Order: sequence, then C-alpha cells, then structure tokens
Amino acid sequence: MELGAGAALGAALAVGLAALGAGIGDGMVTGSAVSSLARQPEARGSIMTTMFISVGLIEAMPIIAVVIAFILLGNVG
Repeated sequence: MELGAGAALGAALAVGLAALGAGIGDGMVTGSAVSSLARQPEARGSIMTTMFISVGLIEAMPIIAVVIAFILLGNVG
C-alpha cells in the first residue's frame, strides 16, 4: 500500500471514529438532560446551559479530527 493511500485510509478512519464517538456522547448527554428535566423541571435553565456547553465540547472532537486529518494528508504529498 502506498503512503498516500494509507494516510487517506487512516484519516478517514480517524474522522469516522471521532464522529461515531461524538454521536454516542451527544446521545448520552441529551438523554441525561431529558431525564434530569423530567425529575426537576424547575432546574431547566442550569440543566440546559450545562447540556449545551457539554454538547459543544463533544462536537469539538470531530472538528479537531478533521483538521488533524487534513494536516496529515497535506504533509504526505
């Protein structure tokens, strides 16, 4: 396997796994937030704020993976 093909395969795998992990993490955070809202509806503001911050941090992972993949693919050529 050539170096470029291996790098492309590795970059695609890294981005795909990062997206999978982010999807699982988003689902867990959102499910926990809905469960918390069902138990304590009066704490809606703080729960939603914490959820949005957490989802934003989780979604940063695939974005960073894409940037790293582009950097690695740029150095191969």
